[in-house]
Amino acid sequence: MISVIVPAFNSEKTIGKTISSVLEQKTAKEFELIIVDDKSTDNTVKKIKEFKKVILVEQKKNSGPAVARNSGAEKAKGEIILFTDADCVAEKNWLEEMIKPFENPEVIGVQGAYKTKQNSLTARFVQIEIEDRYDLMKKKEFIDFIGSYSAGYRKKTFLEFNGFNENFPAASGEDPELSFRMEKKGLKLVFNSNAVVYHLHPEDFMKYLKIKFWRGYWRILMYKTHKDKIIKDSYTPQILKFQIILMYAMLIGLIINPFISIKLLPFFGFIIIFSITLIPFTVKALQKDFFIGLISPVIIYFRTTAFCMGLVWGLIKVKK
Repeated sequence: MISVIVPAFNSEKTIGKTISSVLEQKTAKEFELIIVDDKSTDNTVKKIKEFKKVILVEQKKNSGPAVARNSGAEKAKGEIILFTDADCVAEKNWLEEMIKPFENPEVIGVQGAYKTKQNSLTARFVQIEIEDRYDLMKKKEFIDFIGSYSAGYRKKTFLEFNGFNENFPAASGEDPELSFRMEKKGLKLVFNSNAVVYHLHPEDFMKYLKIKFWRGYWRILMYKTHKDKIIKDSYTPQILKFQIILMYAMLIGLIINPFISIKLLPFFGFIIIFSITLIPFTVKALQKDFFIGLISPVIIYFRTTAFCMGLVWGLIKVKK
């Protein structure tokens, strides 16, 4: 028995396609679909009720996706629980691919993959950005980072770990935080790139930067508990962390500029080093999408700036 759990909040425009894609899975396995509405204020619940085969769980108050997913897991009858999001459309073999790794009794968690059919510049960049992370994960037998957009766990173990950390009220950090806890206990988590869901990436560039800002913000809460993951995890390329350090170094270069004899030397020196770090991703992006490759250095500069600002704001809030 498999349980598929989807948290939903104000998702009336996308939830119908999500539900249909799950109900139309090509599988002989018995499964249930649980949608947890997180106190939506639009017609999400009405849309869900159009599907008779869906189990609807309604939250009494808006509490965030971590709480919603945990509520769904508590209601689930399946020995394996799968998660996706209310703006995702699963490929027809998604469920079968998600449960394949569980044939190994030692595997506790599975990470699937994102794709998109969008054509906007921002969405195309986001897809290449994600695929760059997947290239890193494919090299590893076991991983420590699972995103809930396409995730699977053995229900018994999931509940033993109390599910997702409900201290995260927003969708940014509660899912890898759980996989960090599991990995530290020696449990085996794997990546299956064939378990695909199609996602709606941000199409507006400013919205994308806002997402990066808040991811930086919530990383502070996550790293407060998992300090060792500041150094390395199976999802984040090390070069990204080096770019963050360089961005702060540029700022320091500007601050000390009035007090040194050779003006702007530190600032431009760090810019040159930062630019060199962009070469591997730019080359990869050029091969996949030539125009996105051309503009990727500029996007990465703004992305890193937004993330660094989020980290600073997170540090200030945590300290308070």
